[in-house]
Amino acid sequence: MRLVSLQQRLRRAAEPEEKAPPPPPPPPAVHNHNFMNMKNKFFNELDHLPMPMWAIGAIVVVVLALVGCFAFCIYKKCLGGKKKGKKVRERKGGGGRRRRKKDGEGEGGEEEKKEGEDKEQEFYGKLEYTLDYNFNDNELVVGILQAQDLPAMDMGGTSDPYIKVYMLPDKKKKFETKVQRKNLSPVFNETFKFKILFNDLAGQSLVLQAFDFDRFGKHDVIGQITIAMNSIDLAQPIHEWKDLVGGEKEEEEKLGDICISLRYVPTSGKLTICVMEAKNLKKMDVGGLSDPFVKLVLQHNGKRVKKKKTTVKQNTLNPYFNESFSFEIPFAQIQKLQVLITVYDYDKLGSNDAIGKAWIGFGATGVGLRHWSDMLANPRRPVAQWHTLQQEEEVDAALKLPIR
Repeated sequence: MRLVSLQQRLRRAAEPEEKAPPPPPPPPAVHNHNFMNMKNKFFNELDHLPMPMWAIGAIVVVVLALVGCFAFCIYKKCLGGKKKGKKVRERKGGGGRRRRKKDGEGEGGEEEKKEGEDKEQEFYGKLEYTLDYNFNDNELVVGILQAQDLPAMDMGGTSDPYIKVYMLPDKKKKFETKVQRKNLSPVFNETFKFKILFNDLAGQSLVLQAFDFDRFGKHDVIGQITIAMNSIDLAQPIHEWKDLVGGEKEEEEKLGDICISLRYVPTSGKLTICVMEAKNLKKMDVGGLSDPFVKLVLQHNGKRVKKKKTTVKQNTLNPYFNESFSFEIPFAQIQKLQVLITVYDYDKLGSNDAIGKAWIGFGATGVGLRHWSDMLANPRRPVAQWHTLQQEEEVDAALKLPIR
C-alpha cells in the first residue's frame, strides 16, 4: 500500500503543473483609437491645404489674441461697473450735502459756489490803454500801449496779436495796430483819433478787440474790452489797465466784390489792368448808396512804382467801370510785383472812405495768388477774376508781414 501511494505521488509530481488561467485581456482602447484617428485626419487635412504652414500659424496666433482681448474686455467691464457704481453713490451723497447747504444750513454753500464760479472764469490777458478828448479839434484820442499774458492761440504755443479799435453802433471807422509776431505780451504804443462831437459820444461805445492774426485763414478773437462812453469822465485823460473778456468774433461785414482783368506781354513788358465792375458794395452814404471809384497801386519791394484811379460812379452799389490802365513793367520785376486794388466812397466835403481792398500778385494768397499765376501762365491773353473785398486795415497789416 505504501508502495502504491508513493508511486501515485511520484506520478503527480512528474506531471507538469497546470498553468494558471491567463488574466482577461484589457478592454479595447476605444477612446485612444478615436483620438488617434482624429489627429491623423487633422494632419492629413493640413497637408492638403493650399496655404503654407506659417500662414496657418499666424491665423492661430491672431485667433488666440482675439480671444485674449475678448476675455480682458469682459474682465475690465465687470470691474469697471463696480467702480462706477461706487462713484455714482459718492456723487449722489455729495449732491445731497450741497443741496442742504444751499437750503440755508449756513453761508458756506454760497461761498463755495462763488469760488467755483471764479475758478471757471477764463483769463484772456489784459490791455493798457489811454483815452483823451481834444475839445479844440472835437477828437477822441485812443492810445493802445501794450498787452500782457495773452493766451496762446497757435499750435506753437504763441500768438500773433493785434488790436482793432472801433466805435459802436456805426462801425464806420476802424483802426488796427501793427501785428506783433509770436508775442504774448506785445507792446504797441499806437494812437488813433475819432472825429466825433462830444455831445454825440454819450450814445456810443468804444471797442478794443484783440485778435490773433492768421495769414491763411480767419483771424481768431482773443478777447475784448467794451467801454460805454456815457460811463466815463473825459474831463481828464484816462490811463488804465483792464482785463480782456471773451468776445465773439464780430460778424464779418460783406464789403462787396470786384472783377479785374489782367494781361501781360513779356516781350514788350506791358501790363494791362482792366477794372471791369463791382457788385454788392457796402452802403457808405446816409441814403443807403455810395459813390464808388477804384484806385490801383503797383508796388515792387514794398515801394510804390505806379498808381491810377477810375472815374467816380454816382449813387450805386453795383458800378460798371470797364476802364483799362497800362503799365511798363520789365519781366525782371513782374515776378515780385504787387497790385493793390482799393474801392473808395467819394466824399465832396471830407476825406474819401475806403470800402474795401484786394491784393493781387507777389505774396498774396488764395484767389489773389491764383489770378496772378494764371496771368503769368497765359501771356498775351486777358484773364478775368472776381475778388472779394477785405478790410483795408487787414490787407495793410498782411502787407507789412515778411513774406514766407
